[in-house]
Amino acid sequence: MSFSKVVDLTHVLTPDFPTFTGKPQLTVEVLYRFEKDGWNENQWHLIEHTGTHMDAPLHFSTNGPDASSIPAETLVAPLCIVNIAERAAKDPDSQVTADDIKAWEAKNGALPDGAAVAMNSGWDQHVKTDKFRNADKDGVMHFPGFHPDAAALLLERKVVGIVVDSLSLDYGASKDFATHYRWLPAGRWGLECAANLGQLPEKGAAIVVGGPKIAGATGGMTRAFALL
Repeated sequence: MSFSKVVDLTHVLTPDFPTFTGKPQLTVEVLYRFEKDGWNENQWHLIEHTGTHMDAPLHFSTNGPDASSIPAETLVAPLCIVNIAERAAKDPDSQVTADDIKAWEAKNGALPDGAAVAMNSGWDQHVKTDKFRNADKDGVMHFPGFHPDAAALLLERKVVGIVVDSLSLDYGASKDFATHYRWLPAGRWGLECAANLGQLPEKGAAIVVGGPKIAGATGGMTRAFALL
């Protein structure tokens, strides 16, 4: 593989990073400091699904692969971008649909086997504001995601992973996590809270997902890159 540009798809994770529950999910405790101890070291207290992070199949299944068991070859994949940013700007409940996938293929050709498909909704621009969660007065969140019918079609296309620039594979107002339940138990991975997808073309990039290799992990903090 040759490439001339690397795009970081990872947000900087801080204790105030917006979360699905609305509650803080990261604290950092100082253990050692250079001035006193001769080195720096912190202890993290972290919920697995915080910041730019992976969803492993085990997250929504009884016995699916944990994060450490996802085959490494599926974490490096051709990256196909479905752009719904204009639609999402008008309707935060927008979803990537099966028709969006078919329209992408009509324009760009068939999705390659073993690809990852990303939703570029432009939602990463809101990460430092309350609009990233976009909760209404009843606490229901409104942000884009993948429709379960799109997930079903992507399974047929032998896609290995899906990527969103919002807090969830499902759109924010979902009550049943239908996309999670359709996608993850099929042995696929997801990546949530991705950054900078708008810097990428619809096709031609590759994604590298540095998922956590922790036994039993249902997902976890991830550093992901796109190569062009």
